[in-house]
Amino acid sequence: MPAYTLYGAEVSYFTGKARAYLRWRGADFEEQIATQQVYRDIILPNVGWPVIPVMKMPDGTIVQDTADIIEQVEAAEHRLPPVLPATPLQRFVALLLQLYGDEWLTLPAMHYRWTYNEDWAYSEFGALSAPQLSRPEQYEIGKKNGQRFKGALPVLGVHPETIPGIERSYEAFLGEFSRHLDAHPFLLGERPCLADFSLIGPLYAHLYRDPKSGELMKLLAPAVAEWVERTHAGEAGTGELAADDTIPETLLPILRRQMREQLPALMETNELFAGWAADVSSGTPVPRAFGEIIVTIEDHAGPAAARSFPLWRLQAALDAYEAMDADAKARADKLLSSIGGSALRTFQLPARLARKDCRLVLA
Repeated sequence: MPAYTLYGAEVSYFTGKARAYLRWRGADFEEQIATQQVYRDIILPNVGWPVIPVMKMPDGTIVQDTADIIEQVEAAEHRLPPVLPATPLQRFVALLLQLYGDEWLTLPAMHYRWTYNEDWAYSEFGALSAPQLSRPEQYEIGKKNGQRFKGALPVLGVHPETIPGIERSYEAFLGEFSRHLDAHPFLLGERPCLADFSLIGPLYAHLYRDPKSGELMKLLAPAVAEWVERTHAGEAGTGELAADDTIPETLLPILRRQMREQLPALMETNELFAGWAADVSSGTPVPRAFGEIIVTIEDHAGPAAARSFPLWRLQAALDAYEAMDADAKARADKLLSSIGGSALRTFQLPARLARKDCRLVLA
């Protein structure tokens, strides 16, 4: 009997991240499709709302959120190399890229799915939820279920006003990633790490696998499509991460894009978080959003929800930065200056966040 059970779906953004990691780790796992019965019997009783993936651990514990899944499997398996780089600057950058992959590439991933692949997505959702029904019946169920996901577009900042910027940014990102892959098979060197698994979620489950966006990726960036195939398959690589805790120069354009686009949104969100946190106590559940911010992508601006979860991912990166010794922090500061991220040197959350019962709370 497999040690781990992953409840998810091929169509799911974050299932792609967890699956690729588990394959690379060589974990003994099976994946079960998250059908209506799985939601009813496993996910809702243990998590409280409909979300995938979730993992059943060997002791029967249910774990939700890919970062928690990866952390718990790493602790249980005790295998080398670690998924999170052991050296301080690479660890920091891997966590920054987890923030980018989990909480910013959602914009192109969701835009391309619901703008260019909508009918296909309804069929996929229906087949996932009710595999026993006919294709027309599945489509109707999928359309009903899919409306919840399509409705997230304005929450993320996907509007007619921002779509031209999202598409321009994504196509430029594909070019930047392609040039990096000309020099390195993975994000931080010769083997994958957390950074790769964080980007595989959007790039596999939405932008490679969805038909229209998949065609675009293969046309504009065949090297990225090939990286998606290798990373999703769990390829281990043939070497190590870049020597001496260095960051490949070819990765810097992607990091600059992250700082240019995502960091201002995080700073605005943090200001609203500070206003909310001033009047609440430790242990209080954190709302999914604190209000509204403006996101700007390639000179195209529009409103978005000031979502709280990106701050949780950011907190992990900031913790890695604060844990550095003086030499490592000096190297990190030099990197941040070169990518337009100097604001992170003094960035502080107004209160610490924690996870309790699969939800964000004030620590």
